[in-house]
Amino acid sequence: MSAKQSRLGFVVAGLLLGILVASIDNTIVSTAMATIVSDLGGLDKYVWVTSAYLVTEMAGMPIFGKLSDMYGRKRFFVLGISLFLIGSVLCGTAESITQLTIYRAIQGIGGGAMMPIAFAIVFDIFPPEKRGKMGGLFGAVFGTSSLFGPLAGAYLTEYVNWRWIFYINVPIGLVALAFIIIYYKESLSHAKQVIDWWGASTLVGSIVCLMFALELGGAEYAWDSVQIIGLFAAFAVLLIAFFFVETKAKEPIIAFSMFKKRLFASSTGAGLFYGAAFITAALYIPMFVQGVFGGTAVNAGLTLLPMTLGSVFAAQLGGFLANKISYRSVMTLSAVIFITGIILLSTITPDTTRFLLSVYMFITGFGIGFSFSVLGMSSIHDFDMRQRGSATSTMSFVRSLGMTVGITIFGIIQRNHFTSGMAEAFAGSEGSGGGAPMTDNARELLSPEKRAEIPAPVMDKIVAALSESVSVTFLWSIVPAGLAFVCVLMMGNAGMKDLLEKRVHGKAVIASHNDDASHNDDTRSH
Repeated sequence: MSAKQSRLGFVVAGLLLGILVASIDNTIVSTAMATIVSDLGGLDKYVWVTSAYLVTEMAGMPIFGKLSDMYGRKRFFVLGISLFLIGSVLCGTAESITQLTIYRAIQGIGGGAMMPIAFAIVFDIFPPEKRGKMGGLFGAVFGTSSLFGPLAGAYLTEYVNWRWIFYINVPIGLVALAFIIIYYKESLSHAKQVIDWWGASTLVGSIVCLMFALELGGAEYAWDSVQIIGLFAAFAVLLIAFFFVETKAKEPIIAFSMFKKRLFASSTGAGLFYGAAFITAALYIPMFVQGVFGGTAVNAGLTLLPMTLGSVFAAQLGGFLANKISYRSVMTLSAVIFITGIILLSTITPDTTRFLLSVYMFITGFGIGFSFSVLGMSSIHDFDMRQRGSATSTMSFVRSLGMTVGITIFGIIQRNHFTSGMAEAFAGSEGSGGGAPMTDNARELLSPEKRAEIPAPVMDKIVAALSESVSVTFLWSIVPAGLAFVCVLMMGNAGMKDLLEKRVHGKAVIASHNDDASHNDDTRSH
């Protein structure tokens, strides 16, 4: 192996480790939150811990992507890892829920820098013929970490200590940081440009308002309350202001001219809807297994393994196929398989066997896996080095937005259906000794400790209500999955093979030019 290949290997390893810790932190905390709140207190601020990370990560993605185009990738990737590690250490030392919220926001800023820049670096340092393989590898890590997070969070919380879900980032992140600092040598041909501070501030403000409106609505405050209506109104005003500012900015944070390119616009739309539909499986299958089949959070997390294996295999296969056929052809296969998996999951009942559920999950994971690698490649297909950071960050931002909105909307659907199912199942039973404890928190109600306290006839009714609420949620998630399919059909016929052909043609032109120059020299010498 040459010195250059060895150096690139360390760079890729550093990028993969960075993506691993940043993406896994989206989900690893969710399974530990009940324990964290019981330890630190602050149940009323429960939602802020998750929101703080998501808000700052989403807001930071387009900003850092643009800055990396302007001033170079390395400095902002290193900054991202550093902030993420500082935030991780602080989170592990938090003594109150307020401290934890602030420290999670610091983590999120770092994650917002790492995720999109990593994909841009890969396209900078690898030629077209190797990007499919690299895209598949990065997509596999992203898919694995997205599904591995709940399992890791449950295991560390149950058998070690919840603080280690943050400390575990430190050794991995330090290795990634060392690899990038030592081995990544980037081109310094980045033009100095004006930073769009107005665009950045209005974007961040609008996201913050939307996130908290969705998180607090129907929980802390009624949907028609002054607080929630005010947050939605502020989101609308700031979003309109953002669009206006971006049309006037010399170097906008999000260049809307990118959306004039059909492939980018359709890829980004597909990413939005894939994210919204995919998150239902990651969240509600563990709930189904834990609540309907019984077992610990670790058992429920292990149930995600078939989906993880399917997505990892498909991500690498997608990267390989993208070198051979068009992005649209690969993603059409992906969408059909993904929709099939979601439809199958919408049929689950308490009588569904674990084996059959595992098959359904493998199919769903196999369908979604292609998107982890192929959409990342298709979204930056039409852009040069100076625009790739903006393109990848916009894609990452939109996918995260889809997941966040999906969590909220499908959470409302599942919770409301479960509550109404419980009310219907136990209507008129208040006076009997076998009345059910009425709650809409399925995880709390169906923990192993709670299950042991509930009589079998009552448990059967609760299990039936929970099972139906989850299957109905999957039924509704067919809508964004179908919309993702529509976006895929609009992607056109472009593929990685086009970049390979351009590269070959370019080499041929250079060779022809050199031959002509040599011939002219020979003629002059005679």
